[in-house]
Amino acid sequence: MNRYPQSDIDAVYRAIRERRDMRHFKADPVDPDMLQRLLAAAHFAPSVGFMQPWRFIRIRSAELRQQLHALVEEERVQTARALGEREDEFMKLKVEGVLDCGEVLVAALMDKRECHVFGRRTLPEMDLASVACAIQNMWLAARAEGLGLGWVSIFDPAKLAALLAMPEGARPIAILCIGHVEAFYEKPMLEQENWAHRQNLAELVWEDRWPDPADRKSPG
Repeated sequence: MNRYPQSDIDAVYRAIRERRDMRHFKADPVDPDMLQRLLAAAHFAPSVGFMQPWRFIRIRSAELRQQLHALVEEERVQTARALGEREDEFMKLKVEGVLDCGEVLVAALMDKRECHVFGRRTLPEMDLASVACAIQNMWLAARAEGLGLGWVSIFDPAKLAALLAMPEGARPIAILCIGHVEAFYEKPMLEQENWAHRQNLAELVWEDRWPDPADRKSPG
């Protein structure tokens, strides 16, 4: 029988349901063995053509953390301006915990990905999809371990790549803030702050073909 025991099944769905993009952290250090388990979980992610395109850079230097934070802050201001009428609303949001969390990792795409053709000839972005799967594995494992994880994507990738001496072709995808938290958000933070709300699943699942726009309900 291939089915897991019901308690294991419930735990998997609970981790999925209770996973949160965390921004508020305690400064307590993360146990090295626990961090290694999270990295191992990421490394067990599926990847197109088994290319395993993920690379993780652990940020140990306090000075480098400050530089990462400055890059995020620079882009936060630019993002706010690009949002137009929501600029002030956005600037009130806490969008990262780079200086607060126990561990910072930068998740990146490896260089020389053009060597991997299997599954990418017509969809080369499957390398990015594979890294996203690795991050999600880590996220769910972190939640099961009681650790918070926040995915920060507000930065200039070229500037971050230069800061971390990445070779040509490599690309940073996420700054991952990992650490202990006082509590997990009851709902996703952006939903709690009324920035956005989860859409109705039934309106996002279609059969056989893309529906005619006239037959689709507007998001509500």
